[in-house]
Amino acid sequence: MPALPRQRREPSGGIKFVEMSNRKTKSNILVRAESLSQVQRILRERFCHSTHGELFGVQVQYKHLIELLKRTAIHGESNSVLIIGPRGSGKTMLINHALKELMEIEVSENVLQVHLNGLLHINDKIALKEITRQLYLENVVGDKVFGSFAENLSFLLEALKKGDRTHSCPVIFVLDEFDLFAHHKNQTLLYNLFDISQSAQTPLAVIGLTCRLDILELLEKRVKSRFSHRQIHLMNSFGFPQFIKIFKEQLSLPAEFPDKVFAEKWNENVQCLSEDRSVHEVLQKHFNVNKNLRSLHMLLMVALSRITVSRPYLTSADLMEAHQLCSMDSKANIVHGLSVLEICLIIAMKHLNDIYEEEPFNFQMVYNGERRIRYFLSGTSLMPENTNVLIDYSPEFQKFVQRKAHSVYNFEKPVVMKAFEHLQQLELIKPMERTSVNSQKEYQLMKLLLDNTQIMNALQKYPNCPTDVRQWATSSLSWL
Repeated sequence: MPALPRQRREPSGGIKFVEMSNRKTKSNILVRAESLSQVQRILRERFCHSTHGELFGVQVQYKHLIELLKRTAIHGESNSVLIIGPRGSGKTMLINHALKELMEIEVSENVLQVHLNGLLHINDKIALKEITRQLYLENVVGDKVFGSFAENLSFLLEALKKGDRTHSCPVIFVLDEFDLFAHHKNQTLLYNLFDISQSAQTPLAVIGLTCRLDILELLEKRVKSRFSHRQIHLMNSFGFPQFIKIFKEQLSLPAEFPDKVFAEKWNENVQCLSEDRSVHEVLQKHFNVNKNLRSLHMLLMVALSRITVSRPYLTSADLMEAHQLCSMDSKANIVHGLSVLEICLIIAMKHLNDIYEEEPFNFQMVYNGERRIRYFLSGTSLMPENTNVLIDYSPEFQKFVQRKAHSVYNFEKPVVMKAFEHLQQLELIKPMERTSVNSQKEYQLMKLLLDNTQIMNALQKYPNCPTDVRQWATSSLSWL
């Protein structure tokens, strides 16, 4: 009997122990979830915003740019410069880092910034309104009427003066997509900005960002004569070892991360990934195709989205799958979402390309091209003696759908025409020339933007693709 209380205590103690372990597990899961949330926030901010992270391989260009901006902000010296490089080379990141450092010096409180984009500000009138808004001079301008663009811009800059040149507010103009501003009428905006930067007026720095190497050829003579001809070229000149180093630094957590233990384990995992052979193979493939940091950030962003509380660290499998998603053929993915009718039209176009050797086609040829192919082959030695063979193996859409076994695909011509137009909207086919009002849609020449490999690979992955459609796509005209 004395053993009974002991037996009762043991189960109760076990229950308490299980409850405590469950609470501890839940607490650990919450802490880990909070850490993962902070990791994703920090890394996504680093990947998406150009002001975060470090500059790689552009230290010389950065030093040149920041010295130029400091001369404008501190000494009131006007300057102009073009930053030239391919897309994704870090032009925006470079200027953002330079402006961030400039704003940290004491005299920067009076420095004004104006950011214009050639894609948004498509004419000088829109650009001038944006300049007025960013300089906070809407109330100063009011209902004033100006005789010219130059008079309006000069009035805006005059309103910023506080005595002599050294005490005027320096203004930094950043013109993104600079080459598009060169297409404005008479290049009035560029002329006036460069003219002011060359004269003893308000301290002004004009910084243009462009990916065109021939940008100076686009400028008018009067604009080119007022430009300082300073150019900063950005090229992704680093090699694969540097690319691995960038990969490691972009994924590593900073020292000030709240959860020190988790940060240490995360950084150890990143170090192991940077030394893993399979990860090297993935990064080497990515590097061979595109080595700019924007594409690397996209790869890491996709891989980062796969981590969960149960799998809190990145693996080589995550990077491999992210690479497959990033390198996937976008047009082949579009084919996966097409209807069977649209697939049949693409197959008909494929066969027409094989017969006519990539010559353009029109809807009528695709829909009912049997007589055209018979006419094309009738004057050659390729015309078989038994023309019934040609009819049986004719790869045209109309012949295919008229078979009794394929009555399910027997669509009316307007429906087929609608599917044909949908393929054009998806940019899987494109017209060879601009569409005129009087031209008939059925006879407008088109070109297929998919090659045979893309079509066949897409058909292999097409969900529930009918067997006869797949066989029709694989049928050849080698017998000719």
